[in-house]
Amino acid sequence: MQVSVETPSQIERRITIQVPAADIDEAVNARLKETAKNVRLNGFRKGRVPMAVVHQRYGHDVRNEVVGEVMRERYVRAITEQALNPAGYPQIEATVNEAGKDLEFIATMEIYPEVELASIEGTEVERPVVEVTEADVDEMIETLRKQNADWVEVDRAAADGDQLKIDFQGFIDDEPFEGGSAEGHELVLGSNSFIPGFEEQLIGATAGEEKTLNVTFPDDYQAENLAGKEATFKVKVHSVSAQELPEVDAAFIERFGVEGGDEAQFRAEIKKNMTREASQAVDNRVKQQVLDALQKANEIPVPAALVQQETDGMKRQAAQQFGLGEDFDVSQLPNELFAEQAKGRVQVGLLLAEVIKANALEASDDEIKAKVAELAEQYQEPEQVVEYYMSNDQLKTQVKSAILEEKAVGQLLEQASVKDVEMSYQAVLAAAQQQDEADEEQDENASA
Repeated sequence: MQVSVETPSQIERRITIQVPAADIDEAVNARLKETAKNVRLNGFRKGRVPMAVVHQRYGHDVRNEVVGEVMRERYVRAITEQALNPAGYPQIEATVNEAGKDLEFIATMEIYPEVELASIEGTEVERPVVEVTEADVDEMIETLRKQNADWVEVDRAAADGDQLKIDFQGFIDDEPFEGGSAEGHELVLGSNSFIPGFEEQLIGATAGEEKTLNVTFPDDYQAENLAGKEATFKVKVHSVSAQELPEVDAAFIERFGVEGGDEAQFRAEIKKNMTREASQAVDNRVKQQVLDALQKANEIPVPAALVQQETDGMKRQAAQQFGLGEDFDVSQLPNELFAEQAKGRVQVGLLLAEVIKANALEASDDEIKAKVAELAEQYQEPEQVVEYYMSNDQLKTQVKSAILEEKAVGQLLEQASVKDVEMSYQAVLAAAQQQDEADEEQDENASA
């Protein structure tokens, strides 16, 4: 077997492989002899068909079958001998495939890039320093009260934060438009769930009142036939309700799993959860800065097969997130909407893998179990969660990958200049939420 390798680009390889004609002919003849043992043709007993007839009837198909097998086998042998690491499947094309001639075929592929890591030394990383205060705990308890509040009808004008039960119908140029009407709709003023101007004009409304609202749809409204258009809504208010917040008593506290309704324990649990949430937000913020710096310092080519694989995964996530159903064909989502982000993820993944390899990072079973125990703290029965994770190899592998990624980020952080910045709990969570919303917006645009 003769092998030659061309390098069109840093990650492309073009392998030309030649296989002696004798090897092919020998394999074809051997396969035809096996075939002849089971051939049944009129005028011949089973296994007694002359080889010339077998060649004539089956030679073409058998040769194609043998050539396909030989090309796959010799391709694997060639990349092993040449120490190539393909990223995805190759394109294989026979260039000479004639009886009596040496078989020649070309395998074109992409390989994993060779990475020489550049340092991120000099990078400035801001690390928030957060303390969860008693005032933060008070605010969280107030939020929990609002989430568990009851709506009670009131005999007064509607104020911001009240809930109205309304009928409405929308008109454009005095004509009703599709999707612009509802009956018995419950709307919380200030929720911003309607287009700008709608909720504000209902402040001061009373039960039984009918109002006419004039609004303008935003220019970027999702329904293109309504975007930027002026509309009129006729609204009838059936009722006005205000929130009635529950008292922070034993019954309220027990709703959150604190047996006996002890308030001190309740506050301690809330503070613990908030501290964990803030710590995760800080870690994610630091991690993102480090990964951005790593990617900026190491511009590497990315195999298209890996980008496509990541793109397909992102499509499936988007379809699941927006409830498009298991039968939804994700190929309907254009690759372009995900390709840039997918490429970035692949780049970071390749670079992190190199950091892990260069520093010989490992994750022991004890470390995996400790990480699982940490994750399980947020569940009511953490022991069962730990047992479930530790008995599932796939989940253990995911946790191991997360640990190795944390260690790799820690190694990189040692190269950076870290500046501690005091931030409030609310500020850190707001920044994390802003990033999450940006990611969600990108996913929504992709699935639109």
